[in-house]
Amino acid sequence: MKMRTSRRRAAFGNGLAGIVLATSGGFAHAEPDATPASVDSLKQRVEEQSQQIELLKRSLAEQQAVLDQMRRSLDIGSLSGRGPSPTATAPSSPAATGTPAALTSAPSIPAAFANAPSNPGGPAASPPQQVAQASNPIGRTPGRREVNRPPPVAPIFEQPGVLTPRDQWIFEPSLQYAYSSSNRIALIGYTIIPALLIGLIDIREVKSNSLVAAVTMRRGITNRFELEAKIPYVHRWDSSLSREVASGSANPEVFDTDGTGIGDVELTGRYQLNDGGADKPYYIASLRFKTRTGKDPFEVEIDRTIRSTTGGTGLQTEIPTGSGFYSLQPGLTVLVPSDPVVFFGGISYQYSFKRDDVKQKTNEGSVPLGEVQPGGAFGFNFGMGLALNERSSFSIGYDHLSVGKVKLNGSTAATSVRIQLGTLLLGYSYRLDPTRTLNLSLGAGLTEDTPDLQLTLRMPITL
Repeated sequence: MKMRTSRRRAAFGNGLAGIVLATSGGFAHAEPDATPASVDSLKQRVEEQSQQIELLKRSLAEQQAVLDQMRRSLDIGSLSGRGPSPTATAPSSPAATGTPAALTSAPSIPAAFANAPSNPGGPAASPPQQVAQASNPIGRTPGRREVNRPPPVAPIFEQPGVLTPRDQWIFEPSLQYAYSSSNRIALIGYTIIPALLIGLIDIREVKSNSLVAAVTMRRGITNRFELEAKIPYVHRWDSSLSREVASGSANPEVFDTDGTGIGDVELTGRYQLNDGGADKPYYIASLRFKTRTGKDPFEVEIDRTIRSTTGGTGLQTEIPTGSGFYSLQPGLTVLVPSDPVVFFGGISYQYSFKRDDVKQKTNEGSVPLGEVQPGGAFGFNFGMGLALNERSSFSIGYDHLSVGKVKLNGSTAATSVRIQLGTLLLGYSYRLDPTRTLNLSLGAGLTEDTPDLQLTLRMPITL
């Protein structure tokens, strides 16, 4: 804007110099014996040019007032020259990016000069009218205030960081693969002295694989509130390799099992608590409800066939696809833009509702368990996202979940322990076009109970 104003002032100065030169040239070439009529003509021309100069001055003053008013409304003095903000990775529409209305109206500034009258003597648009035209770009309802949304980052956690704009649908297919392995040594017997064991030692190695294909639909109810529904389809397969020491056989036994079917359907609501802004945090509250539409662990059969003296393998003949419990999970996500990165983190707590009169299915009949309630799961995560260019972004973060002990008939189960799940996550996002984005995340387990590998591929599509 300053450059345009300088150019206009230079043009005005050149025009004024030309008028003075033309006037002085007219007087210089006037002959000594000029008639009174020619002198009157020169005076009339000087008066006309003086009036045009006054009109030009008045027009320049009006345009300078418009420019000053735009500067105050846009707060140009507070903008830095650090390059594009992370919002460059989002679609170009203001509603999709959540860019503040002041920034989205910046391209309309030259329109004030384009609408300036070419004829200095013609009527000029009033400054308030020009400001109104500049602050209401094409495609935006006049007077409608857009809610400031946090910049998008490559998603690595379950919950997204940017809410869906109002009256917009997002369809997100996803595919997740997880692999884990564990070794277990079971001592079955009793000891006479610490070095002598009477009984068997069962050495078991379990390798677990899971593949989850899910369909997620999100709908923006308002600029601050969205609803989400997720339907997963699960396929799991495990291989257990075990060998009984001192059983008379050195050959290990392999036990394979799998399970396929719909998983637990989830319903989630998210609400943006504040507007946030540059160097100001955004707070997003969420509430997730998980059903038990998948096949729960109590519906699958457990092998209890007597095998030597071990009492059976104790393994499930079919792998469940659901948790078997309804649960409610409130959470809070915080995003802090700090050009050129975005810091994010969150906390959550998952409460599972207890079930009464639970019976475990086995190959020898049902075994009553009574009242069962899983322990509460407290989770937290944190990370940072970096916009590499206008299409791609990179994220790194850590996710931790602490699962409490299971209660059986009001008391803590004897074999239940608190489990710690820690995962290091890397994510990459690439925008294919304004309506499609490809997201890939990699998770590495840092604790023994966490899956060793977790790969997730998502593609949110704006409808």
